[in-house]
Amino acid sequence: MEAIHPTVGEYKLTCKLGGGSSSTVWKAEHRKTGKVVALKQIDRFNLTRQLKNCLDCELTFLSSVQHPNIIRLFNVFEAENSVFLVLEFCAGGDLASYIHNHGRVQECVARKFMKQIVAAGLEVLSMHQIIHRDLKPENILLSTTENDPILKIADFGLSRILNPNDLAETVCGSPFYMAPEILQFKKYDDKVDMWSLGAILFELLNGYPPFRGSSSVQILQNIKSSLCLPFAEPILPQLHPDCIDLCSRLLSINPENRISFEEFFQHDFLKVHERGR
Repeated sequence: MEAIHPTVGEYKLTCKLGGGSSSTVWKAEHRKTGKVVALKQIDRFNLTRQLKNCLDCELTFLSSVQHPNIIRLFNVFEAENSVFLVLEFCAGGDLASYIHNHGRVQECVARKFMKQIVAAGLEVLSMHQIIHRDLKPENILLSTTENDPILKIADFGLSRILNPNDLAETVCGSPFYMAPEILQFKKYDDKVDMWSLGAILFELLNGYPPFRGSSSVQILQNIKSSLCLPFAEPILPQLHPDCIDLCSRLLSINPENRISFEEFFQHDFLKVHERGR
């Protein structure tokens, strides 16, 4: 007997993909065409003023952008007291699952992934003066389960426009990937996204985030007490100095010393080298 799936609008919900405190993401099929999409459901009654502003930013940005490394927004509709975003479905899941299933990746794979996330995807955000504020492996999607997937930045639910010389102050994000200035309740700029990228790069190379702890306070203490990045000893000799340098500059505690978007694009790690390996 065929399973009965709930429907919303023109879509049949097939399974839950994930979600957080303010949204739920479903895998869904269009009832007429059979096209598979991801539906992001946002409860309108749980939208605070701040979340409403973030949603407006997310919709404005995604509606104006079509880029292979940014999740595609197809449509928006309202039903059952919720706002639904009809998004591109990525069959490869997220980068967190990829790391969990494959373990740490080789330096050449980390370089390829970072090129897609930053030198392509985040360049678009920078052009639109958008800060993401929740970059983490769970919010980096893979287009396919096959080899050589396309990586796509997703979940702009905490994003906002930040004009040059302006600062933000809302505490948001995921602690393992949250810049120390946010953890310390300080005002911040777009360099917070660069810290998150450093944490992602470190995790790709090691298989786990650079600074962990059971609370935000403990994570901040571990960041402050670390004299150098905690690379696993067997891994460090395998990494090219350019890779270590980029990771260190991304994970600089002082945002003034942290590498910028523009500097990142020019870093030698992203350039093709004959390593002799």
